[in-house]
Amino acid sequence: MSEQRRERADAVRNRRAILHAAETLLAAHGFEHVSLDKVAAAAGVGKGTVFRRFGDRNGLIRALLEERAEALGEAVVSGPAPLGPSAPPGVRLAAFLDALADLAARNVAMLAAHDRACAEDRLNDPTYVRWHRHVTTLIGEARPDLDAEFYGHSLLALFDAALVKRITAGGGAACLSASVCELADAILRSPRRSV
Repeated sequence: MSEQRRERADAVRNRRAILHAAETLLAAHGFEHVSLDKVAAAAGVGKGTVFRRFGDRNGLIRALLEERAEALGEAVVSGPAPLGPSAPPGVRLAAFLDALADLAARNVAMLAAHDRACAEDRLNDPTYVRWHRHVTTLIGEARPDLDAEFYGHSLLALFDAALVKRITAGGGAACLSASVCELADAILRSPRRSV
């Protein structure tokens, strides 16, 4: 039993070391210069450990985004207002977009790598699917007459890494958040359609 616990602790430690190494290399060198070999060396593990855990570089980048998005996901599901389920949908939408703007601004290199890694199948990435489902649900609850799926994709498209980098360079996460939240508010306040 203690050997199994030690193995699990080792696996957790290795995962953290691998993700930290990948994030550090991304920030320093960009997606093109991050390989499983370099990540393994920087993390102090074998390349096979990285490969078995993440499959390839794209899997590693997806896991990095999932880790960064985990706290936000927990707050949405069971946290207090304004992110949590006790707040009205419009308030929750603004809070979620604000939190997403902060996450994107703090992790722009990782976001850029994720955009590249998932370029061909971005809309099916598990993190994107969860975010889209949440945004779509909130828009649908607030405004059942709107095409919530379309507006969900539209709002999330504003978190493209190149756009995030450009907007935050001029005004930081606050500028990105204010602009995205203003657009979401305009969508929710648009003239009503007949259902």
